[in-house]
Amino acid sequence: MFDRCINTYYIFVAALAFLLSSCTSKPALMPTPNVFLNTPYLESKVPVALRKTSMKLIYVTDRAVSQKVGQKYNAKRSSSMAYGIAKVNFEEPSLPWNELVAQSNAPKRSVDLGYVLEKTEELGRYPMSPYKFTQVQGRLSIDKSVQEKKQFHENELNKIVNDQLELSTNNDVILFVHGFNNTFEDSIFTLAGIWHFLQRQGVPIVYSWPAAAGGITGYFADKESGQFTIFHLKETLRALFNNPKIENMHIIAHSRGTDVVTTTLRELIIENRAAGGNPRQDLRIENLILAAPDLDFGIIKQRLMAEQFGPAFGKITIYTSQEDSALGLSQWLTNTISFGRLNTQDINVNEREIFKAAGNVSLIKVPTSNSFIGHDYFHSNPAVSSDLINLILYNAQPGSERRPLFKIENNFWLLNMDYLIAH
Repeated sequence: MFDRCINTYYIFVAALAFLLSSCTSKPALMPTPNVFLNTPYLESKVPVALRKTSMKLIYVTDRAVSQKVGQKYNAKRSSSMAYGIAKVNFEEPSLPWNELVAQSNAPKRSVDLGYVLEKTEELGRYPMSPYKFTQVQGRLSIDKSVQEKKQFHENELNKIVNDQLELSTNNDVILFVHGFNNTFEDSIFTLAGIWHFLQRQGVPIVYSWPAAAGGITGYFADKESGQFTIFHLKETLRALFNNPKIENMHIIAHSRGTDVVTTTLRELIIENRAAGGNPRQDLRIENLILAAPDLDFGIIKQRLMAEQFGPAFGKITIYTSQEDSALGLSQWLTNTISFGRLNTQDINVNEREIFKAAGNVSLIKVPTSNSFIGHDYFHSNPAVSSDLINLILYNAQPGSERRPLFKIENNFWLLNMDYLIAH
């Protein structure tokens, strides 16, 4: 009987690993968001210097350097984090810019827009962590030589960011943190598509942590690597928070990446408040977007709601779906309520009052999905991606003309699949 239970457990773990994996056959530009079926994707909205098929994204990673030909980074961990530029292009080398614009308005495309990662250029690497430190009269300080190297790389990273800001018509940063079983390439391609449909506004930054360990225990290995990466993500965010040229940050986290992000931000918010700061002003995070969060709702209540997490941001938007098969299996395995499958009946009266008082938190229910698994809907579903675009580009409020969501109650909203499609 015990052996049968163990076998059943591993069957479900294997199924979870499959469902939470990035199992697309070939990376390609995400489907055209509904928003561009009525209001075309226009060349004039894209900064002049960025009107080309190729896209350059900044990346930060604590993945280990790969020895495999054609692969820059793998799923193993590095004690030092690197940063650089990843250049994404399309498989068709002769694809002209005007054709890409035309296809960016098409609900069904006549051209294959498969991706290639044309170049990955590492431009710098922070010192290894943990950093060496000294203790004098009970006070701790990082070793001077390490601090100097750390400061040098923080400045260099921000120089790259500022160079990209010069090309944009706004001074925003879009930071993406991927989920379980995503490779370095997966994370780059996902943000490339989102940024392209954000009309290439702001600076796209991918934070790629050591996921995609693979195998039957891959989910748990990735989960532990998500804890490993938190210090490095804090260092990355501290560098960006210290950059006065950045006006707003928009952080998009998916799946297990939502745990990485919320844990990191919780620690930074506590740190900021303890130093007498105001995280809403000091961190300048306009949007925190949690897509299909693979999070235990009970832990969210105690670690985030109890710490008054919400007021540190302009808006917090959570996309949930009852049809997310991956989170459904995760929920079954852990016997908890998954934040990414949350329903109004899962919230008690006290919690409803907290959500209502927060004011800036929106939980958006996505009723259907375009895929069997239904876990990547934030960029694969044209209705959901449209809402995300209008949130970031226009700071649109839920229920407004630009974001025609239907109010269920309080902070809960319904997003229909005909969102922004004219009838």
